[in-house]
Amino acid sequence: MITTALTELLHIRVVGKPPLVAAVSNAGGLGILTALTQPSPEALRVAIHETRAATDKPFGVNITLLPTINPPDYEGYARAAVEEGVQIFETAGNNPAQLIKFFKSRGCIVIHKCTTIRHAQSAERMGVDVLSIDGFECAGHPGEDDVGGLVLLARAAQELKIPYIASGGFADGRGLAAALALGAAGVNLGTRFMCTVESPIHPNIKDAIVKATEKDTIHIFRTLNNTARVFKNKVSTEVVALERRPGGAQFSELRDLVSGARGKLVYETGDPDYGIWSAGIAMGLIKDIPTCEELIKRIEKEAENTIAGMTQKVQQRAKL
Repeated sequence: MITTALTELLHIRVVGKPPLVAAVSNAGGLGILTALTQPSPEALRVAIHETRAATDKPFGVNITLLPTINPPDYEGYARAAVEEGVQIFETAGNNPAQLIKFFKSRGCIVIHKCTTIRHAQSAERMGVDVLSIDGFECAGHPGEDDVGGLVLLARAAQELKIPYIASGGFADGRGLAAALALGAAGVNLGTRFMCTVESPIHPNIKDAIVKATEKDTIHIFRTLNNTARVFKNKVSTEVVALERRPGGAQFSELRDLVSGARGKLVYETGDPDYGIWSAGIAMGLIKDIPTCEELIKRIEKEAENTIAGMTQKVQQRAKL
């Protein structure tokens, strides 16, 4: 069994919606319920009840603060989750100070996700317990610095004083072993868990992930300084073409193509070309659709074997 500062803090072995969150936690990971997939704070309460009915293991709630025309009720989501007894939170996005202060005042554990060392250090000063360091390989928003995980995680080891999780490009035990070698206390898996039996997305999307390679993602919103890595399909390719034309594109011209409603229907109807949906280059490592328990056990075993194999490469020098 692999033990790190993260596993000891969160009482887990290795880390959607309620069925997947519960399955991950039951398998020994930390399932994270995404607050903003729920239409309201009250709906989040229901999702928390559903998750708790399916697992007695720890799980957390993510609240991501992103630029938007009509901001969600972030405070309402946070208050609802705390009142329902959630003790672990993942924050991400811009200006999380108020949320972090609120969670810490309630004795909660806070994981903050960021894409640069300077933002990680800022969150560390705010008092978060754990950092999630997102390399350029990740799905979703990788920031604007384009620094890959290999260097970013090593820089984190140089600069940070609290435990950190490696995010972006991880899908197997080799990746976990590599992350530990780079100083991380664990890994964050997003795309990999989308492609599990318990994941609530349409089977066609899971099949698309299995068939995809590491070259089947694309960056949208580069010209808007809000880069996002998404699955490469007809819609995302059209968005990039509009951005690259002379004069670029305004968000208002892209709004209908990138709407969250269209992206949600991808997962519901199974048409991978219908809208924008996030996926990381870890797709190139995904070859099957296991249960969460099978996946976590496999990753743990692969990491243990990889670490043992590396240890065998170290030869003791003869003493003179």
